[in-house]
Amino acid sequence: MKKYIFLLVMMLCIATTACKDEEFMNKEPKDILLDDDVFKDEKLVLSVVGGFYNRYPEYQSLTNWWEYTNFDEAFASAFGDYWRHQFQDYGYDWWGMWGRAEYGYLREMNVFLQKIAQAEDLEEPVRKRFEAEVRFLRSALFFEMTKRMGGVPLILEPLTYDFSGDASYLQYPRAKESEMYDFIISEMDAIKTMLPDDPNTKSRATKGLALAVKARAALYAGSIAKYGTTTPQVTLPNGEVGIPADKADAYYQKVLDAVQEMSGYSLYNKKPDLSDNFANIFLDKANNPEVIFVNDYKLKSGKVNGWTLDNTPISLSEEGTTGGRLNPSLNLAQQFELLDNTFAPFEIVDGGGDPIVYDNAEDIFAGRDARLAGTIIFPGSTFKGKEVDIWAGLVMNNGAIVTGDTRGQTKQLEEGGPQVQVVGKDGPIDGLEFTAQTGFYIRKHLDPTVGAGQIGTQSEVWWVRYRYAEVLLNAAEAAFELGQLNVAADYMNQVRARAGLITPLQESDITFDRIVHERRVELAFEGHQLWDMKRWRIAHVVWDGSNTGLPTNLEDATTPSTQVYGLIPYKIHDPGEANHGKFIYKVVKPGRVTNTHRFRLGNYYSYIADNVAGANPKIVRNPNH
Repeated sequence: MKKYIFLLVMMLCIATTACKDEEFMNKEPKDILLDDDVFKDEKLVLSVVGGFYNRYPEYQSLTNWWEYTNFDEAFASAFGDYWRHQFQDYGYDWWGMWGRAEYGYLREMNVFLQKIAQAEDLEEPVRKRFEAEVRFLRSALFFEMTKRMGGVPLILEPLTYDFSGDASYLQYPRAKESEMYDFIISEMDAIKTMLPDDPNTKSRATKGLALAVKARAALYAGSIAKYGTTTPQVTLPNGEVGIPADKADAYYQKVLDAVQEMSGYSLYNKKPDLSDNFANIFLDKANNPEVIFVNDYKLKSGKVNGWTLDNTPISLSEEGTTGGRLNPSLNLAQQFELLDNTFAPFEIVDGGGDPIVYDNAEDIFAGRDARLAGTIIFPGSTFKGKEVDIWAGLVMNNGAIVTGDTRGQTKQLEEGGPQVQVVGKDGPIDGLEFTAQTGFYIRKHLDPTVGAGQIGTQSEVWWVRYRYAEVLLNAAEAAFELGQLNVAADYMNQVRARAGLITPLQESDITFDRIVHERRVELAFEGHQLWDMKRWRIAHVVWDGSNTGLPTNLEDATTPSTQVYGLIPYKIHDPGEANHGKFIYKVVKPGRVTNTHRFRLGNYYSYIADNVAGANPKIVRNPNH
């Protein structure tokens, strides 16, 4: 049997007295060999486990900003990514996960679990913690695969071919989708007492993380069981895809049980400005009570991310040649409520249809959920103490618009007159990459530290995979589905109060639409939208391929939203008049948005490749392909 040893990390660990918990996952060994001696040394085992953490599967994260532009959250302001707004049908193999990489990773973890059980040289608590961590990581892999594929072969031991010519004993059938979720939930119950109950540990598995995973997995299973009845075509007869409706309540109860067992975490509340406070959840690594589990980045380790390099407003970019790639959509921005708990579009015209004039560009966004300014940089916002320069052109006193095709361009507006700036240094300029083509830039995860936007440095902001606000929203949703509306309101109001929405929602306010809305604004750009839409079985309803324009029924979770829209300001140029230098707004669709997105029934579960199905006759194909 092959044996694995991480030579590079062994040298690193032997040369030091210890590998710090928060640094171990950053080790990237170049050579992998096998040796049983690894399991005699705690530091070497730690390095192996660190390698497993490094392979934790993601779809959207800090290293692939463009994946957020595939739906209606954002526009890709980069030439090479305009195609994301020009196709209609999502491919059936998109976000699929079933191949050699996944099952190679699984096999290595199964080998590890077999060996760690025999590692008599390690102290029992140490050995048990390593075992629990890898069981967590194995469950995380199964969770990610199940979200995409439905039931997969549930292989829990290393498989070795005996070269007999008969490989049939290696051919496992797919487990039922419910069995996958049951396994993940049971594993979290089994390992929670083997892990440290330490909320200050963020980059390794803990008891709190096990409970958070249990809650999320049970919520997914419960909602698939309940809402799967609306799409009976998205099932298989033996349960590889789809979960029986009568299992829903039991799963929802498991969510509440897990959340009620959690302790030691709370919502982040350190800054007096509520928008700054929300943004800082993702930046503050010092005693952050909300964060449960992260993929950490550290400058000195060489593990950094380019989110800030890619997405700093171009006028404030440290490099000056790149930035501003991720433009949040108006579709998302208008979801942030007014402070009286009502939904309303941004006011751009008065009752007579005339443009509303705003003294300052940011005034149109006043009086809203603080998470808006904590998530999105809009006209008039500041970043690193400097104001962004987002406006699309000048409106002359005759109604004509004067603009430019380069950022911050100036023109002579009248013969003999001075040069006047006619467009913002951040645009928006339609079709010009890095400008704010929707009128917005991203703020969430953006690192204000000097150097974070430089190619040679980049950012050490961590990627938050689990945090307490999501846990509370999971509990709110489960309580709602169980008819416990008072409990649901309490959980949801905790999250909303932190955002300045201090008028509590009442039991009568808690609806499915509210549940969907709250997750969308709280968890935007955290990798939840696709999976939420799939488990609720509304993805094909919202992304239905219709050309219905900007969503206007903001309270309806199933309103179609198939194209990205923007909200851009124009500056009034009328020297000597009261409105000179003030702003009006227009709703726009970026010119590079040329098609409508369509999520088909076959997208709920990804395509199983021919080589996978062909190699194993026990594999049942997913429906609607």
